[in-house]
Amino acid sequence: MPRRPTPARTDSRSAIIEAASRLMHDQGASAVTTRAVAQAAGVQPPTIFRLFGDKDGLLEAVAEHVLAEHVAGKTAAVATEDGDPVEHLRAAWHTNVEFGLANPDLYALFATPGRLQQSPAMARGNDVFLTRVARVAAAGLLQVSETRAVDMLRAAGNGAVLTLLARPEAERDPALAEALLDAVLARILATTPAPPTSDAVTLAVALRAAVPELPALTEAERMLMSEWLGRAIDRLQG
Repeated sequence: MPRRPTPARTDSRSAIIEAASRLMHDQGASAVTTRAVAQAAGVQPPTIFRLFGDKDGLLEAVAEHVLAEHVAGKTAAVATEDGDPVEHLRAAWHTNVEFGLANPDLYALFATPGRLQQSPAMARGNDVFLTRVARVAAAGLLQVSETRAVDMLRAAGNGAVLTLLARPEAERDPALAEALLDAVLARILATTPAPPTSDAVTLAVALRAAVPELPALTEAERMLMSEWLGRAIDRLQG
């Protein structure tokens, strides 16, 4: 069995991550050197290599730490949200864009294919995002599949952050993110909740979102119905 980390080891790890997080936030990734982090954390440089392997390992631990704090707030919020699901989705999307702009070096790690793919914090954040989109679907307000809505919103968010970060801060268009979001929402949202005679895609998306709550069905039946509706949505969307 793997040995549990000792309190001293846990304390050192936390101190190093906190120190590296502060250096990255205040001075950028280039300031996160072994010597600077060790001095700020009050440890010897070999401790960093023993706990994280190399600088990449340390940066990934920092990214997980900062993202976990960000996601914790979103998780608490989504559990108590009430009211217009579209407005909650809009606000959450902007919060993610602002997080990316405030943490450019960390965002570069998140956006790199293959990096942080097993991140627990990223998985929890993705669950929160899917929950918000599912609530819009359940309200009968999506005219595309949940999968397509998620992909379009995510692409717009990543594009907004990367485009804005590519420009000096003084030259960034403050309305760009809002314009991108409006364009995506105009494409994915129905103008009103789906009535009984609404188009087939909107109805199918709303029904699929409600499948987990349908009574008198087994879990296997719910999975099968969700799969059938997903196929129908894909065909209707072309």
